[in-house]
Amino acid sequence: QVQLVESGGGLVQAGGSLRLSCAASGRSFSSYAMGWFRQAPGKEREFVSAIIWSGRRTAYADSVKGRFTISRDNAKNTEYLQMNSLKPEDTAVYYCAAGDAYGGRSVSDYADWGQGTEVTVST
Repeated sequence: QVQLVESGGGLVQAGGSLRLSCAASGRSFSSYAMGWFRQAPGKEREFVSAIIWSGRRTAYADSVKGRFTISRDNAKNTEYLQMNSLKPEDTAVYYCAAGDAYGGRSVSDYADWGQGTEVTVST
């Protein structure tokens, strides 16, 4: 099992930037894929981005491609999500998740979840 703690959320104006972090503890961080999902009020949790165990392959939802960048530092057991050019529709609770070595785009691909960090983008 992996324990995950997100940080870095907050209130930002449209066009601004935030960097989310996810600190992991438990089994070896470099052995599993990491993902970011988000859930807006009244909506289902949706895929944002994922990165495989080595960091050499990433994936993004079309809605964030070109604006968000996922990365990981296996030495620090931490995953990041750099979010630029934020839009009001990016407002949501953002969750990090840990899965098998190659991850995926579905909630069911990930076994361990953080508690979430709230991101609010104002107009």
